[in-house]
Amino acid sequence: MKQAIMNKYILLLLLTAQSLLAQVEFKATVSKSTIGINERLRVDFTMNDDGDNFEAPAFEGFKIFGGPNQSVNYSWVNGRKSFSKSYSFFLMPTKKGTFIIKPASIEIGGKVYKTNPVKVTVGNAVAQPEPEEEEDPFAIIFGNRRPRQVAPPPPPELKGDGIHLVAEISNTNPYVNEPITAIYKLYVSPYVSVSDFREATSPKYNNFWSQSIDVKNLSVQMGKYNGEDYRYVILRKTVLYPQKAGKLTIEPLMLDITMQAPTGRRDMFGRMEYANGTKKVSAGAKSITVKALPETGKPEDFTGAVGHFDFKVKPSKTTLKAGESLQLEVSAAGRGNMKLFTLPKPVVPNALEMYDPEHKENVTTPLTGMQGTISDNYTIVPQYKGTYTIKPLTFSYFDLNTKSYKTLSSEAIQLNVLDGVMPNSSEAAASANKQTVTKSDQFAFIKSNAELLPVNRKDFLGSGLFYALLLAPFCIIPIIILAKKKKEAIDRDVTGNRIRQSNKLAKKFLSEASKQMGNKEPFYDAMERALHNFLKAKLSIETSEMSKENIQELLVSKKAQAETVTDFMTLMKNCEFARYAPSTSVAMQQDYDKAVSVISELSKQI
Repeated sequence: MKQAIMNKYILLLLLTAQSLLAQVEFKATVSKSTIGINERLRVDFTMNDDGDNFEAPAFEGFKIFGGPNQSVNYSWVNGRKSFSKSYSFFLMPTKKGTFIIKPASIEIGGKVYKTNPVKVTVGNAVAQPEPEEEEDPFAIIFGNRRPRQVAPPPPPELKGDGIHLVAEISNTNPYVNEPITAIYKLYVSPYVSVSDFREATSPKYNNFWSQSIDVKNLSVQMGKYNGEDYRYVILRKTVLYPQKAGKLTIEPLMLDITMQAPTGRRDMFGRMEYANGTKKVSAGAKSITVKALPETGKPEDFTGAVGHFDFKVKPSKTTLKAGESLQLEVSAAGRGNMKLFTLPKPVVPNALEMYDPEHKENVTTPLTGMQGTISDNYTIVPQYKGTYTIKPLTFSYFDLNTKSYKTLSSEAIQLNVLDGVMPNSSEAAASANKQTVTKSDQFAFIKSNAELLPVNRKDFLGSGLFYALLLAPFCIIPIIILAKKKKEAIDRDVTGNRIRQSNKLAKKFLSEASKQMGNKEPFYDAMERALHNFLKAKLSIETSEMSKENIQELLVSKKAQAETVTDFMTLMKNCEFARYAPSTSVAMQQDYDKAVSVISELSKQI
């Protein structure tokens, strides 16, 4: 008995210890609690369980120059699991004083946790290491920590001219829908250090279809600028497809740089003196002269395809029964403006019922331009027995290699439909089950079944069916009145009707995104297409006109509310950046619900 009680106590203690060990921890730590006005501060928000919806504090009294950097540590040692996840920020104080870093929050297991507030004191500037021995801030900012190499004696004074932002355009004289690339490089002299930079103005690609290429790691490389040795990093890569002929302008990228440059003076020990400062650099506007596609030799079925493609029309089967369905896939594969043209539509005989296609895209966009496959899948159902021919389809494109148009043709498709009635033969089929005509009456058939009637048949007048039909209209009248009142009530509910119609419209546009819930890239691709299709339907604009500025101006001109327009533009931005950032099912569900709400609101407001 005592042993059983002792075992219960031990089990209780083990369960208590396990619950304590499983407790969620979410805390904030800083690299220093007291720093100088010219020093940097690192803040880490660390948790021992994974969560969603992380929200950082405002960091009053500081400016963010790095982060958030996310790190995850997971291990399993001797049967025990260890998990750690942290978000790191690098801060620069803006003034002296004592500041409180307020709590950050995160959602773990359906509960919201907050970190402890942290006090940081910012005092006078402190002595910095000698420039020849300190780590290069330019290398630190891009994750390449290394001591600065001792440079040759600097020129008398650079005056901040050791930093240049350059936009390299691969082709300034392309055809319409020919891909070009814009690569943005930041050049920094060996005599200058960069401690911080931020984007002041983003480049604008009006009249271009654009796709940003994710630059995962900013690595420092050596190169030449105006014949001199420089370090540089590639900040941004973008693939552009011009959408109209003529002179087009790419608005510049502009950066605000925090830097350290030599002053040209030396101290009493003969060492070069450096000074901190800021500088705004611009890549400059770029002019692109776009050539129109030649009119000579342009095929009638040309829909704007530019590049090099293969074209196929493939049925899932060619022998089937009447009423069965087959899939007809019309596809184009290759390299070119895959998302910017339409595929030809097949023409089928009247005896074949063809439904609207399901459009699929398997397209990637490397630096050389879009490549992959697009297809339209049609469902076809034959109605009658027989042999039917689907005529060949043609697909035309402009070949950039030969600077000429090319046309590809598919083969005719022969369909054999078995086990069905022949067209226009339903009466013949029905009469096939009857006997031949008698000589006495050539228009009458001999009945195969006797249908005898009683001699003393009851008359319809005065029967139960007669009175039932007589009273039926009086019974139907109350139902008609109630239905009419119900319809009038629904018609009077203008707000409710508009909400229902708007929600139905929103869910119709977002049906494909709903199917891809949980798959990050297909989900956000489908959502972006839904938003574009909504704009096309409501604003009557084409894909080439869908720049952020045009969309915002058109929505405002249509009397859409500013808050709704802001939410719509935020959704467009989320779709663009979510492909390159971690995302969860919770975040995708929130974006989907927000899209339904925004489309519904815009439908009511426009």
